[in-house]
Amino acid sequence: MKRSLRGIGVIGGFALLWLVSSTLYTLPEGQKALVIRLGAPVDVNEQPGLKWKLPIVDSVQFFDTRLQTLAPAPEQVILGDEKRLEVETYTRYRIVDPLRFYQSLHTDLQARPQLNQLVSTSLRRELGKVQLKALLSTERSQIVARIQAEVAERARPLGVAVTEVRLHRADLPLETSQAIYDRMKSARQQEAKELRAQGAQWAQQIQAKADRDRTVILSEAERQSAITRGEGDAEANQILAHAFSKDPKFYKFYRSMQTYRQALAGSGATLVLSPDSALLHDFRSGPGGQR
Repeated sequence: MKRSLRGIGVIGGFALLWLVSSTLYTLPEGQKALVIRLGAPVDVNEQPGLKWKLPIVDSVQFFDTRLQTLAPAPEQVILGDEKRLEVETYTRYRIVDPLRFYQSLHTDLQARPQLNQLVSTSLRRELGKVQLKALLSTERSQIVARIQAEVAERARPLGVAVTEVRLHRADLPLETSQAIYDRMKSARQQEAKELRAQGAQWAQQIQAKADRDRTVILSEAERQSAITRGEGDAEANQILAHAFSKDPKFYKFYRSMQTYRQALAGSGATLVLSPDSALLHDFRSGPGGQR
């Protein structure tokens, strides 16, 4: 009998413990609890601490109300100028209304794909209106702000507050980047050819101008030298004429010496002349001799 009473007491203790554990639950900091009774939400608890619920008929679903990050895989977007862009976004959000969140999205695991779809739809709609150069300018922040505002507006009825949407990365696809690189390379090669051709043309022009200037300078130098030689010859003739007028005999003797020098400079060791040659007159009679 005592054993039976002890067994009943043990069973009753376990039953009481189970009843207490199924009646009470703990709500941690940073979370909200939605009490669901027979499949229908009946209460939302937001203050952390020890809470109670009806056993068996009530269940509790916890929702993390801290900021959460949504980082989907990169996706290709067609811009307004028909260019393709590979965009990677990240979104920061928090659950602000557990009841609406449960009614519309049920769980966080089911909510993420739908939030991804909201971001993707707004992203494609907004980027489909702009050109690539707009994303490379100061307009980018305005474009991202419009995407964030649209996503936040559409997520609000779901019990979600979107605090931030950003473009983590926006690059051209690999094949597009390669095509652009090839076009840029071809354009630079063509530009280099044009510059080389232009340089060769300039070199020919410079060379032609240098040759022309050289010809002009040489012609001017030759002209000036001819003028100088003429002036020198004229001055020499004047000097000679002046000297001849002072001493005609000496002048004739000097001219004869010049003639001998010019005639004998290119001759060999032997020069054959007749005895009465005028060339030998000064040798026979000297400077003062009569012809």
